[in-house]
Amino acid sequence: MMRSILNRLLLAIALVMSPIAFTQAQEHGHEGETVEHGETRKEGFDVGGMIMHHIKDEHGWELAHGVTIPLPVILYSPDRGLEVFSSSRLAHDQVYNGYKQVHGKIHRVDAAGNDDHEAKFYNFSITKNVASLLLSAIILLSIFPAVSRSYAKNRGKAPKGLQSFLEPIILFVRDEIAKPSIGPKYVKYLPYLLTLFFFILVNNLLGLLPGAANLTGNIAVTLVLAVITFLIVSFSGNKHYWMHIVKPTGVPWFVLPIMIPVEIVGVFMKPISLMVRLFANITAGHIIILSLLGLIFMANSLGGMTTSIAISPVVLFFTLFLNLIELLVAFLQAFIFTLLTAMYIGSAVEEHHEADHGIGFEGAEAH
Repeated sequence: MMRSILNRLLLAIALVMSPIAFTQAQEHGHEGETVEHGETRKEGFDVGGMIMHHIKDEHGWELAHGVTIPLPVILYSPDRGLEVFSSSRLAHDQVYNGYKQVHGKIHRVDAAGNDDHEAKFYNFSITKNVASLLLSAIILLSIFPAVSRSYAKNRGKAPKGLQSFLEPIILFVRDEIAKPSIGPKYVKYLPYLLTLFFFILVNNLLGLLPGAANLTGNIAVTLVLAVITFLIVSFSGNKHYWMHIVKPTGVPWFVLPIMIPVEIVGVFMKPISLMVRLFANITAGHIIILSLLGLIFMANSLGGMTTSIAISPVVLFFTLFLNLIELLVAFLQAFIFTLLTAMYIGSAVEEHHEADHGIGFEGAEAH
């Protein structure tokens, strides 16, 4: 009983000290006992299970242990048509209408409860990440129209309220990212760069809240962002950009069979690097902090209450420090993704005389 109270107390302290969601620890990284050959054997705290539960997507939004918001499950199959029901119907390994959730994925099962591999269906459910995506969209669509109206209302006056908070960031993206990287044509791409920057930033910050989704740590999301950038760069590229790929300037003809494949691979490596960089940095930060918090419960299961109490202050200090680092990383990753996007666009729209004579944005303005 005392150990259970201590576990809950330590979990509460961890939640206060750490903005990373650790609320699922008691359920998904719990201690337990198993019986083998008539002997009771104590199991350790499952840190890996707790971490994976936090960083992966799921059909319900668990805000805290025992507090889950059910999300709509939307399925379509040729034989049954459209089916919509609450994800709570599939909680705790329940079977509902011939469907069962196994490790976060929905399966069609037969009367005996076995997988029906012949049944085909399509899953359009609103998962935790999708709900977080919609939430961030609502936040952005609520904030920036208000800022736009404030600009129109206070034209020629000092900014006020939310406008005064966001204006330095908007000007930073314009003056430090878009203008130097793209040049005179930056105005055309500035809306996309601002949308990209604030979308990543807002979702990075939301991911640091307790019980939040790990949206920017989902490789499917970063893949879509990278593909959009790839399409914009590809369709914006002028003839000099594409000629440089198929026939690099100043390269001897006998080196072209090597350089052309390298240049073509480079075109696809740019969005791949964008995708992997954001995904890896955000996910790694979550894993490190959750691993540190898991040390408290591992110490309790291995060394007892005394050991757990002894290491708790040290673990929580490092956790708090790493959370402050994660706040910096949230801004830094949004900046890096937007900056590299702007640089890729700039290389695609750069005119030939700029490449040859080094005339950048400042030089073009002077002319």
